[in-house]
Amino acid sequence: MSLNLEEKKAVVAEVSAQVAQAQAIIVAEYRGLEVGAMTKLRAEARKSGVYLRVLKNTLVRRAVDGTPFAGLADQMVGPLVFGISTDPVSAAKVLSDFAKTNDKFVIKAGAMPNQVMDVNGVKALASMPSREELLSMLLGTMQAPIAKFVRTLNEVPTSFVRGLAAVRDQKQAA
Repeated sequence: MSLNLEEKKAVVAEVSAQVAQAQAIIVAEYRGLEVGAMTKLRAEARKSGVYLRVLKNTLVRRAVDGTPFAGLADQMVGPLVFGISTDPVSAAKVLSDFAKTNDKFVIKAGAMPNQVMDVNGVKALASMPSREELLSMLLGTMQAPIAKFVRTLNEVPTSFVRGLAAVRDQKQAA
């Protein structure tokens, strides 16, 4: 599909807006992938808040030019899908999980601001917990001492009640 100049400018502006807010961009080759599989990937990306598009490489090169993701331009060769997200982990996680189940889907590279990653870097990023998971782990760690203290305080009246019940049982048995 050929785009006229105005459409190209609109695409570059849209991608530039996404890149300006991005914390991570993942690039993957989708050559030979069936439409149904690509539709599933798009649905998964939408659920995770990942901007996922198949774009002309030259338009994306223009969009990332002059941004912290400019180093990724060298990796833009062949039919590529671009996953852009504001969460550093979510794009890598969605695309890596999809690549595990689809042999024809190959992750080429990724980038975080001012840092280009190879495939192993993207896989390492995908294995990290998401922001929400990290926050829940932190909250659990912070709540543990308080919860233990509350259980300890609760044990005093509980043991008193158990003692009264034991005295009552002794008197009833006698």
